[in-house]
Amino acid sequence: MATKHNYSKDDIRSMVKDEDVKFLRLMFTDLFGTIKNVEVPITQLDKLLDNKLMFDGSSIEGFVRIEESDMYLYPDLSTWMIFPWSTDRGKIARVICQVYRPNGEPYAADPRNNLIRVLGDMKKAGFTSFNIGPEPEFFLFKMDENGEPTLHLNDKGSYFDMAPMDLGENCRREIVLTLEEMGFDVEAAHHEVAPGQHEIDFKYADALAAADNIQTFKLVVKTVARKYGLYATFMPKPLSGINGSGMHLNMSLFNDKGNTFYDKDGELEISQEAYYFLGGLLKHARSFTAVCNPIVNSYKRLVPGYEAPVYVAWSGSNRSPLIRIPSARGNSTRLELRSVDPTANPYLAIACVLEAGLDGLRNKIQPEHSIDRNIYRMDAEERQKSHITNLPDTLHNALKDLSADETMKKALGEHLYNSFIEAKNLEYDSYRTQVSGWERDQYLEKY
Repeated sequence: MATKHNYSKDDIRSMVKDEDVKFLRLMFTDLFGTIKNVEVPITQLDKLLDNKLMFDGSSIEGFVRIEESDMYLYPDLSTWMIFPWSTDRGKIARVICQVYRPNGEPYAADPRNNLIRVLGDMKKAGFTSFNIGPEPEFFLFKMDENGEPTLHLNDKGSYFDMAPMDLGENCRREIVLTLEEMGFDVEAAHHEVAPGQHEIDFKYADALAAADNIQTFKLVVKTVARKYGLYATFMPKPLSGINGSGMHLNMSLFNDKGNTFYDKDGELEISQEAYYFLGGLLKHARSFTAVCNPIVNSYKRLVPGYEAPVYVAWSGSNRSPLIRIPSARGNSTRLELRSVDPTANPYLAIACVLEAGLDGLRNKIQPEHSIDRNIYRMDAEERQKSHITNLPDTLHNALKDLSADETMKKALGEHLYNSFIEAKNLEYDSYRTQVSGWERDQYLEKY
């Protein structure tokens, strides 16, 4: 996690002076999870601190119509951070902002505001925090002489390989050092299964900070990779025939007494609350897949044979189901959702899985029994007897499940839900009108 601070306005002004900050990057996130920023000179600092900095929201995907485009950026001062890199003209600082309407209301189409709303519902239900530990993976590709990404991987390494096999090690090491300079508590960094694939895990944080951290992490990874002549991509399946990139989410729900998922006297030392939360996740898994795996390419990863989950089931031991319960207990007791990929908008994905879990708690949804054998080796009849269903196999099917789930509509709110469904249906329509090289190879001469 990146360390959060309760900075005051005066603290910010002092740091700007002491660190020679010349520019401010005001960051927020659009519907698709893309980081947006308004860069302003430091002379605009007082206007920013007084919540008077305006921008045009009509050009941001999923935001407003052109006739109501004026929006304000309210800085969350706890996210203030000075980038470790600088220019000849001074340092650059960033702060993550919330989008507000001119009347002073939080804008409902801002994904960060939406997560704050769902967290408010969580607190009304008697919980204090929803902790998230992400495990984002990415690929490193070489760039050509024009600085454009190629399809040439930077190495031929595999799981936990070391240099010289892992030529991305120096790049990955600098990413880790940069993250630590920025306050992240990095727990692990290693080469993943596929050539050119890497994973960096950082300590859990409360849901809002975790989503902020994921966005900052992506920015740092891409920035540092370019210094090494490499292009970092979080595309789930950039190449066929090898494992894709996921972003497992480890989650736990806390109240004033601690981790509500832990019960030393419970089965597997898991509380009844954890089982209900798990039941909610399983019930809504097909519906939140469109949000947690939001692009056409996501479904090229969710296929058998490449370690990604395909089936809606859970286990306390094996890694083939959708949800796993890692062995750690006490305050580290958690559920691991393994389907999510790093193209997901983290604010929307976390809001959806939290709402799914809360629905399980509200309605006391008991999960099916655990599946403690390799599901990939079970035939269709065995899976059916065990009440194991499949995740959606295309974005189109995932959107149909999302559209039929009122709980997920509640998780997103009306504006974000409608914008997401509309945009993703257009994306799928665009995809299905294209003719791929595979189709030409298979059919052009045969027919």
